[in-house]
Amino acid sequence: MIAAICFGVPSSPSSSQPPPGPSPGQPNPAQPTAVALLSGGLDSATATALAIEAGYRVIGLSCNYGQRHRRELEAAEKLARHFALSEHLQVAVNLAAWGGSALTDQAEPLPSDGVQAGVIPSTYVPGRNTVFIALALSLAEARGAERIVLGVNAVDYSGYPDCRPDYLANYQQLADLATRAGREGHGAQLWAPLVTWDKLTIVREALRLGVPIADTWSCYAGGSAPCGVCDSCRIREGALRDAGWSL
Repeated sequence: MIAAICFGVPSSPSSSQPPPGPSPGQPNPAQPTAVALLSGGLDSATATALAIEAGYRVIGLSCNYGQRHRRELEAAEKLARHFALSEHLQVAVNLAAWGGSALTDQAEPLPSDGVQAGVIPSTYVPGRNTVFIALALSLAEARGAERIVLGVNAVDYSGYPDCRPDYLANYQQLADLATRAGREGHGAQLWAPLVTWDKLTIVREALRLGVPIADTWSCYAGGSAPCGVCDSCRIREGALRDAGWSL
């Protein structure tokens, strides 16, 4: 039996009703807590905004894993301030120590040919999401959080093995077995609200939610400005154009 896993959001996310709010100036002890993996990119920002809209008190978790595009961590800090997160934590775990990815090895060229069916791109970082979700799971259990918010989506899971629904479902089983909260029946649920969405849908939802798109960072290159050439830049810019957002 597959453990419960939260995939997606209602077709009209704005219809979700958050828990009743506290009186002005008073904390809300009934407000549920979520841990959001906040990379600084558009996808994680949109997922975070959806969690806030759904009534969650959100704790942000960002990871410095030796990525060539550390500029995204600055974006994560801006987003945390914009969303007024209750906490924003950054942890360092040096996945670049052993390389294996164009995102952690400066000697490897970044791909620019687009996502190819059945091909895992060189920007896949070995074990990245497995490590990140484990860290989020630890934080969620320590803080009593009910959800772990992930920004993975259809564009990613067509290439990356650790962005796919079957991976998330099986990770949920592991999480329920590996934690005290899970064994007691109240472990954090992985929530991937964008998992079936393409980039255009994500952009439209980000605009509806008021996500500060200009403050997000998606470029894989390590420069101070988006390169406009890497796959991540081209997919993002194409979706922004299609949504009518001025670049």
